[in-house]
Amino acid sequence: MSNVTKISVALTPEMNALVQQAVTAGDYATTSEVIREALREWKLRRSLRQHATAELKQLWDEGVQSGPGQFSDMSAIKDEARRRLTPHGA
Repeated sequence: MSNVTKISVALTPEMNALVQQAVTAGDYATTSEVIREALREWKLRRSLRQHATAELKQLWDEGVQSGPGQFSDMSAIKDEARRRLTPHGA
């Protein structure tokens, strides 16, 4: 790790205890490794959330561009669901 920036992070006593426990248990060699791992996971979650938001926006736009929907209200949707769930000839 030749190119690093050192920063100071304030943790609550509870968070500090968790970090120390992870090191003491041998899960990590140093407290810095714990923090780096946490940041990697945060970065991944953030990236996934941004991707999901972009995908949802794209799907919304496609829906809007496809024109008016087939159903006018919730009761029409429920009626269609019941029709599909009812066996034919019953």
